[in-house]
Amino acid sequence: MTLKAIVWDIDDTIFDYATADTAGMRAHLTVEGLTDTFGTVERALAHWKTLTREHWARFEAGETDWEGQRRDRVRAFVGRALDDVSADAWFTRYLGHYEAAWSLFPDAVPALDTLAAGYRHAVLSNSSLHNQDRKLRVLGVRDRFETLLCAAELGVAKPEAAAFHAVCEELGLAPHDVAYVGDQPDTDARGAVEAGLTGIWLDRAGTGGRPELVRITGLEQLPPLLARDTRFGAPDSFG
Repeated sequence: MTLKAIVWDIDDTIFDYATADTAGMRAHLTVEGLTDTFGTVERALAHWKTLTREHWARFEAGETDWEGQRRDRVRAFVGRALDDVSADAWFTRYLGHYEAAWSLFPDAVPALDTLAAGYRHAVLSNSSLHNQDRKLRVLGVRDRFETLLCAAELGVAKPEAAAFHAVCEELGLAPHDVAYVGDQPDTDARGAVEAGLTGIWLDRAGTGGRPELVRITGLEQLPPLLARDTRFGAPDSFG
């Protein structure tokens, strides 16, 4: 069998979300006068990241909608009740600082260039279509992907098999024809494998420790991995 398509995660896979989020929140805290509230900027950033994980998990579990998780995150962070309009305005101000720090990882475009002719390309993201479509356009790579599906519109999120199957159906391909590349070992790689796709964990930090997964530590390793075209043999080959 030959893989026919690569489906990509965006945040912390091709887009350096962690760096942009940190830089954006640091600037936002300064402008909002909140740096002293938490003692240090580092504590504030750590608290924001904890709240992001907690409220994102609520969204993934279907306990709130996309806007709700954002508003609740803001309310928990500032420690006071805000109406929806005020919470949205706070988050919009944060987004301005966050977006100013947007950038692709240096290995993203070279990998996409190398793989452009050999595979169809799509995106499946646990975010919203509005956010991710705009992000890819601002970063100049939206035209690299023939389709973009997001959890907010699908009503189901990775690692649920239905999310992976939705993008396969959009491409008109069987799961075994598709590889999925993402930075999360369970949400992305394991979820893809359990849905019948070829899952590839992009372990940029070199964490390791998951020998059952196919793992790479940079996108420059992806083209030679795919060129082997044998479902990569032993897992963890590029770790």
